[in-house]
Amino acid sequence: MLIRIIAILFPLFAIVAVGFVVGRRARPDLSHANKLNMDVFVPALVFAALASKPFRPENDIPLLLATLVIVVGSGLAAWALARATGIQPKTLVPPMMFNNCGNLGLPLAVLAFGEDALAPSVVMFMASNLLHFSFGAWLLDHNVRLMTIWKVPSVLATFAGLAVGMSGVVVWEPLLQSIRMLGEISIPLMLFGLGVRMSDSRITSIKLGVAGAVARPLIGMAIAAALLAVMDFPPQQQALLLIFGALPPAVLNYIFAERYHQEPEKVASMVLIGNMAAVFFLPIALAFVLP
Repeated sequence: MLIRIIAILFPLFAIVAVGFVVGRRARPDLSHANKLNMDVFVPALVFAALASKPFRPENDIPLLLATLVIVVGSGLAAWALARATGIQPKTLVPPMMFNNCGNLGLPLAVLAFGEDALAPSVVMFMASNLLHFSFGAWLLDHNVRLMTIWKVPSVLATFAGLAVGMSGVVVWEPLLQSIRMLGEISIPLMLFGLGVRMSDSRITSIKLGVAGAVARPLIGMAIAAALLAVMDFPPQQQALLLIFGALPPAVLNYIFAERYHQEPEKVASMVLIGNMAAVFFLPIALAFVLP
């Protein structure tokens, strides 16, 4: 089992490590590459995953709702923790709510459970992302215009992919394969970019960073386990929900904190230490879900 877990996780952390080393030595400017990834490659991945499978409400809607329960439940627990400890809720709540379901979650699902796990993982990724770009942004700035979320390419790709899947329209296979190939660029680029971003981050609040790194997966896995105890999901979705709960804070939390001037140094500490702590928490989650 240990060898199997290492084999699943090694490609993820190896690519992140390469990005970290390159980031330390060359300090590349990935701003254009990251923009291309978010505007072209990730939308292609999302559309191809959703359009290539029929939409099944009996499977996809319960998974969508369970994902939202984990995200919102994590936020409520973090709010209570922030009030009890005197931490600014706007600093603690977003990193606890919004996890790294893109950079780590998507490739981990494919490596652990095969290509069939990509579509449900994309559903979970987009549910979290939609909430992050809407409620997450509003949480940091109540004056933010929520209607701008409809201009996000990955959001448009989500609705386009769902429309194709629900209508039963069959996309011409060579076209779908072209879109799928574009989407395949996104995952290694996200992992590499995560490593570069981590190399440029600074840990200024070790105590808060460690607390956030531990609280995020423990809260998420506890809520996921509670959901699985009262709701019936297929085995693959059960595994994906528990792994979703164990994921570390998303890098996007730091970007949002920097944009809205919400103690970005503290958020960066939680994101950086949290993603390093994933080396410990993800094997625990995998040990529970692998047959």
